Amino acid sequence: MLVNEKIRAKEVRVVDAEGEQLGIMPLKEALKVARERNLDLVNVAPNAKPPVCRIMDHGKYKYEQSKREKEARKKQNIITVKEVKVRPNIEEHDLQVKVKNARRFLDNADKVKVTVMFRGREITHAELGRQICDKIAEYLDDCCTVEKRPKVEGKNMIMILAPKQNKGDKNA
Repeated sequence: MLVNEKIRAKEVRVVDAEGEQLGIMPLKEALKVARERNLDLVNVAPNAKPPVCRIMDHGKYKYEQSKREKEARKKQNIITVKEVKVRPNIEEHDLQVKVKNARRFLDNADKVKVTVMFRGREITHAELGRQICDKIAEYLDDCCTVEKRPKVEGKNMIMILAPKQNKGDKNA
């Protein structure tokens, strides 16, 4: 954003601090008016013909803008991806513990990456991993949707689950 002497137009449309139009005037005259009021001349619409400049306190404007940006960042909801790792020959109770953890992550509005880790030649039985993934998705179908179907990547099978949006969002 161009301020005071950095503005390179011959004529500018000037708006004062209260938003009233002062009209089109030469740049030198606009700078003189701004200095008389102990304020800055800020180019707010450089692509307009002629460019629109506003008489304002530039430091205060930048401060207000940074405050608004900070407030907007506060309201953003950051989604993290939590991971649950299982093996293809996991016992039922151990699987229930992993499902319970995944449910807790999903309730906190986090995505869950389910990784089935294969060792050695177990990868030849990828259908076992797919069955485990389907079982986990079935246990959690009330609170999540499958965002990415189970897929073999290297010696692992990966599936991503996302929390369901339609239930009453606790954060909003």
